[in-house]
Amino acid sequence: MYIITKEVYFCYGHRLMNHPGKCRNLHGHSVKASIAIKSDELNQQGMVCDFADVRDAVESFVDQHLDHNFLLHKDDPIIPALLANNERFLAIDEHPTAEVLSKMIYQHLKREGLNVDQVVLWETASAYACYRED
Repeated sequence: MYIITKEVYFCYGHRLMNHPGKCRNLHGHSVKASIAIKSDELNQQGMVCDFADVRDAVESFVDQHLDHNFLLHKDDPIIPALLANNERFLAIDEHPTAEVLSKMIYQHLKREGLNVDQVVLWETASAYACYRED
């Protein structure tokens, strides 16, 4: 099995409603996402795939939905205030945790036809979440 990994960086804001700690407050993260693509064999160019293809697929999704966006659970009571002030946000069905964001990126890349092994999202320098399907 061959595996290549591409890293991308972006920023987002969020909060976790009803969280018992300080994550219930509005805050932001500068994150690194590490995308691993796998293949049993190499293509005619001796690659799993081109790193640029991975970059283009992930960056288009990140730029459109995640980067410099405010990520919220769809039931967050702050949404009407954001709408009233024309603020950018993304309301999702789940709480916007690092685990959920890594799954969102994984599923997007899979829909794009990439053979994703895993997506790791580094929320801080010492904490990360990983999503993979076995």
